[in-house]
Amino acid sequence: MTIRLFLLVVCFSTLMHSQAPVIEWVQSTATTPWVERQVTPNATEATKNILTVYPDQVQQRIDGFGGCFNELGWEAIKSLPPTTQEEVLTALFDKEKGCNFSIYRMPMGANDYAVNWYSHNEVADDFEMQHFSIQRDRQRLLPYIKKAQSYNPALQIWASPWCPPSWMKNNKHYACQPASVNDLPAEGKGQEMQTQFIMEDQYLSAYALYFSKFIKAYAAEGVTISAVHVQNEPNSCQNFPSCVWTPTDLATFIGGYLGPHFEAAKLDADIWLGTVERPYLERITPIVTDAKARKYIKGVGFQWGGKGAIPKVHNTYPELALMQTETECGNGSNDWAAAVYTYGLLQHYFNHGANSYMYWNMVLNETGKSRWGWKQNSMISVHSTTHQVTYNPEFYLMKHFSNFVTPASYKIQTSTPNCLAFKSTDSIVIVYYHSADSQQKTTVRVGEQQFDVVLEKESFNTFVIPI
Repeated sequence: MTIRLFLLVVCFSTLMHSQAPVIEWVQSTATTPWVERQVTPNATEATKNILTVYPDQVQQRIDGFGGCFNELGWEAIKSLPPTTQEEVLTALFDKEKGCNFSIYRMPMGANDYAVNWYSHNEVADDFEMQHFSIQRDRQRLLPYIKKAQSYNPALQIWASPWCPPSWMKNNKHYACQPASVNDLPAEGKGQEMQTQFIMEDQYLSAYALYFSKFIKAYAAEGVTISAVHVQNEPNSCQNFPSCVWTPTDLATFIGGYLGPHFEAAKLDADIWLGTVERPYLERITPIVTDAKARKYIKGVGFQWGGKGAIPKVHNTYPELALMQTETECGNGSNDWAAAVYTYGLLQHYFNHGANSYMYWNMVLNETGKSRWGWKQNSMISVHSTTHQVTYNPEFYLMKHFSNFVTPASYKIQTSTPNCLAFKSTDSIVIVYYHSADSQQKTTVRVGEQQFDVVLEKESFNTFVIPI
């Protein structure tokens, strides 16, 4: 090799190694979602709007993002031609092209987005659970989950009941609130802070066995249930599947029955206090301070009005893991305003210690309606007759986080609460909502790096900075 050629090689190699790492930038507006844009690193032009990220100020670990497997979601997907089904499934579950969700919720028996009411054992007084069966789930939920697993075999699934078998409730019915959409008689109406579950030993023992049977049945299908949340919204008396519990009675069930049963059966599934939907610390404290119950409780899950409780729980019980279990589902608007509202929820939960965040209905048909009549939002809408698929603004919002923020990342501090940032072993991810109604040049500072960008009005922006 000549001296001249040698010097050229050295210079080229030095140049390549001295180049700044490529920063990814994805931007979404109401009219132009998911646009990949270019960043010029090491910009020096001063701007009035400065966003600073502090990589050394590390906060809570992030366990992941996800949604819920619901029967009506699978029905909507199955209404599509096979090739379109795969496009939707890829958009949700693929680790590169899709949302890259890593943690999911599922119901134990019917929830409000089931096709109709069912539990895994409606044979009255079957305390030995001899008639327990997940046969119903083989029609919809298991195929839905199996498809997700084909994209990501390592996904985590946790489960929660909306209602126990109806014969375990004092009104012998799945609902709590009489309405035209159910056949609950007026005398069967429940009330908040009055437990509907029959608090007798044989019922409590049978219900703990019910949980155990569920976990084992799913394991036999190749699906690991990583955790259970003991009751969906234990304070809410609904016209759909529901069951009210008092804090004291939940503590009794967890500490005296469910926890010991899991322990004796050597089940690996964690037990969570969830899903909390009221802002009252005083309804959580009696459970997490109960000596028998506390030893089994891994964390607390929050949704809806529970957002008022998470700051208090995080400050009072910092050792507990925290989860946002069901994003507020709106009323079927599926518009940009819904995505902006959900971004505010993401900020609130992560800024108060949440380790993970769940969307609710990933997919629904064009009506968005549950079997019990509530019209709600979804990430993806499927028109059941025209087969048109619409990716709603909340789909892109969730993807702005989940496609880039990997499990085992950590939240890090930023200079503004309107921005969320996360640090993994190889990158820093910044998600920022530019709420102004005009374009604005912004300087982003990350440690010793900085770059300038022009943010479109009312836009979600994700930056990925290699480290």
